[in-house]
Amino acid sequence: MSTQTKIDEAIQILTAVGMPRAQLNERSALCLLALLDCGPDSNWSGAKEPLIGITPIMDWSRNNYGKDYAPNTRETFRRQSMHQFVEAGLALYNPDDPLRPVNSPKAVYKVQPDFLALVRTFGTDAWEATLKEYLSKNTGLAEKYARDRELVKIPVHINEELILKLSSGDHSLLIKDIIEEFGPRFAPGSKLVYVGDTGNKYGFFDKELLVTLGIELDNHGKMPDVVLYREDKNWLFLIESVTSHGPVDGKRYSELQDLFKNSKAGLVFVTAMPTRSMMARFLHVMAWETEGWVSEAPSHLIHFNGDRFMGPYDK
Repeated sequence: MSTQTKIDEAIQILTAVGMPRAQLNERSALCLLALLDCGPDSNWSGAKEPLIGITPIMDWSRNNYGKDYAPNTRETFRRQSMHQFVEAGLALYNPDDPLRPVNSPKAVYKVQPDFLALVRTFGTDAWEATLKEYLSKNTGLAEKYARDRELVKIPVHINEELILKLSSGDHSLLIKDIIEEFGPRFAPGSKLVYVGDTGNKYGFFDKELLVTLGIELDNHGKMPDVVLYREDKNWLFLIESVTSHGPVDGKRYSELQDLFKNSKAGLVFVTAMPTRSMMARFLHVMAWETEGWVSEAPSHLIHFNGDRFMGPYDK
């Protein structure tokens, strides 16, 4: 059997037990094979359970599979493969001495017994049944991560019927404030048209409403983070959520004007930031004829305009 065939089979096993995509690679496959002392010509049924550390895993990979990794990738093996193996219950950390200090050079790993029993059936008629039983008792790490991500998502109340959940993070927290704090104050009664999400390109998108306003978007333009439509004034609010970079400067102002050039509604450009101190960093680049809003003072606006309080400008 070729070395690549064995590596591919190891990836199949990791996939079957629900490991995330980031661990479905050659490095993680070699970690698994080393944990099992399973060389290219070994049978899965003969998988072993040695105690083995990170550097020995890398040495074993080179000696048995000809895969030579640079010494400075040691931490990658530990943090991007073995850490997840332990978290998923595929491997045990320091089973010979649980009190060994974290990151000790003597740290070792050993395959978990239930997982070892499963691996030994790979390629046999017993594999499917054993895998089903194993999965019924052990949640795959990919599923666990997905559940954890769901728990920490940020709920955004759109209306009484709709609650949108955004990926966690400062950017999403500011988007929540834009919808729940800015909207009721400065765009009362407005309809949500679009919300971007770092974990999902379109957190919410009412494409049909945009079409009624004369706007049909292609895939070439970058949407603002939040779009609100105030029907009584026929205003479309184009709002950027800024937690590190990306205010409505001259370049972005022109991009948004071009993207929404066919709009039947007047355009209002808004840069939203969490604090006044952050906005101070961008004052020198923020475009005229736009609005600035900070969530720490939600009832106030900074107007980068001269002849009106707020509203769209004629094109």
